Order: sequence, then C-alpha cells, then structure tokens
Amino acid sequence: MIMTPWQRKLGLTAHVLSSVGWLGAVAGFLALAVVGLTSQDAQMVRTAYLAMDLTARFVIVPLCLASLLTGVVQLLGTTWGLFRHYWVLAKLGLTIPATLLLLVHMQPIGHLARVAAETTLSSATLHGPRTLVVVEAAAALLVLLVATALSIYKPQGWTRYGWRKQHEQRTVSQQ
Repeated sequence: MIMTPWQRKLGLTAHVLSSVGWLGAVAGFLALAVVGLTSQDAQMVRTAYLAMDLTARFVIVPLCLASLLTGVVQLLGTTWGLFRHYWVLAKLGLTIPATLLLLVHMQPIGHLARVAAETTLSSATLHGPRTLVVVEAAAALLVLLVATALSIYKPQGWTRYGWRKQHEQRTVSQQ
C-alpha cells in the first residue's frame, strides 16, 4: 500500500527524528564512555557509567527501535520498497545488525553501571570491558554516519528485483 503524501511526510519526519536522535544519543554515550575510561576522578567515573546505562536504556534503545520501525514502514509504504535499491539493502544491512548488537551489549553496559554504583572503579578495574564500550560506541557512531550518508546520497543501483518491478510498472503504464 502506498502512503498518501501526508502520511509519507509524517512517517519520514518520525524516521528522521528518531534516526538523528539515535545518532546524537550514541555520540553522547561515546563521550560518557571516554570519560569513564580516562577520568581519574572516581565520582566522575561512577556518574559516567550510571548515565551511560540510563542513556542506553531509555534513549538509545527506544530511538534505535523507532528508527528501524519507521524506516521499514517508509520502505513498505513508498515506492522505494524493501528490496529495490542497493542503498536500501545496505542501510538495512547496517541497521539490523546494529540494533541486534545494541540489544546484546545492554547487559555489559548494565554490569558496568552496577559495578560503578557499588564500588569505586580504579583505572585497572574492568579495564577490558570499559575499553570495549568505547570501541563499540565509536563503531556504532561510524555505522550510523554511514547509514545517514546512504540516506542522503542514495547511490544509484537497482537490485534485480527492483529492475523487474520497474519494468512491470512501465509495462502496465504503457497499456
């Protein structure tokens, strides 16, 4: 079903807002992760990890899921379609694994927050997981920037399915 122009604009607005919000929240999360890893102030480290957990649970995850959902709705309700363009497949190929990885990594983020709440983290305490959170947040930010660029530039390229559908539409319109 193709959406009306009003529905398409509303859906696009929701998608852009949730996607940009997700990107911004991940950037803020990365800043907190770097502070948590590098700060010598125990209170600052504790605050950073507690804020990271709250940001991930109540901002990043909802925005991530909203972005994915509104993106799929946009694709199903417009002529872009799910499988017609390579840039759409690339964006889905980035967004779906990013969403799954985020959900998997919520447990270590929660663990770091619980440890930070219960004890004072020294620079050696959980150094591996703390470093990993920084690396993962930086990677997530890069993935989201690439997905954003794909949305803006929409590189040309039809899939076989897209070529077939385009040909079918031309044939129907010529009859």
